[in-house]
Amino acid sequence: MNIRQLEIFRAVMMGGSASRAAELLQITQPAVSRAVAELEDNLGFFLFDRVKGRLVPTPEGILFFRDVNDSFIGLDRIRSSAARIRDFGLGTIRIASQAALGSTLVPRAIHAFRKVHPDVAITLQVLSSATVRDYVMYQQFDIGLAAEEVDLSGVEHRLFGSFRAVCAVPPGHALADKDIIRPEDLDGLPFIALSPEDRLRAQLTTIFDEAGVKPQVVVETPYALTVCALVLAGVGVGIVNLVAAEGFPERGLILKPFEPEIYFRSYLLFRPDTQKAQVVNRFVGALLRARSYNRTLMPK
Repeated sequence: MNIRQLEIFRAVMMGGSASRAAELLQITQPAVSRAVAELEDNLGFFLFDRVKGRLVPTPEGILFFRDVNDSFIGLDRIRSSAARIRDFGLGTIRIASQAALGSTLVPRAIHAFRKVHPDVAITLQVLSSATVRDYVMYQQFDIGLAAEEVDLSGVEHRLFGSFRAVCAVPPGHALADKDIIRPEDLDGLPFIALSPEDRLRAQLTTIFDEAGVKPQVVVETPYALTVCALVLAGVGVGIVNLVAAEGFPERGLILKPFEPEIYFRSYLLFRPDTQKAQVVNRFVGALLRARSYNRTLMPK
């Protein structure tokens, strides 16, 4: 039994006749009949009954075809995988991202990347920065995007970007007419704060203490997207990553520059001791182009 005999048998089953199989495989009908007979001899049972010159599948032949067909489907997948590896280095790419970038910048990068590489399958998970780091370190994901407070030991990393913090203000708020928001403007106001473990939260606390001001923290949340939603709902004001706020101004959220300037820093993480495939390098390029786009979003 060899792969060519199985291929001819499958063609007969799918085509419904020896003549149709010969057409599909571009061989002669006698060659089809001979291959089928040789396969039956090797197997020790009949695959077809010969009825008035036609090949009619036996129950054994039908049962055997199921396994043969499954095997060929697997071979087709292997061929497709080989083609993707040849063209892109890998046929899939797995991305884990912090929330601030995973709902804005990363989707835009994926959209641009797929225009050029539509056959590359992409997995995206939005996770906490600590989980992103763990998933990349243990080689469950190819690329990670994490905030600067994450422990970077054990993973290859590089600075991805510094994104300016802005003050998010609800529509109609007294601060909406100010060109720049300063610490003293926030004294005593309902304030939506990031989680205490966030490095920018610590910077803000220092800035507020030095200015002698104390915003009234009414909600704490680890996600800048949630801060934006709460501000838009009128719960208070907040300091957020400019990238995370993308799309909210169209819904009415007001963004104002905050001084002194402070920045959210994000890092690209890669699997340790692993040579990056072509597809990973190409997607990093898409991320860098998407990052450049965000530089145009700074409110005046």
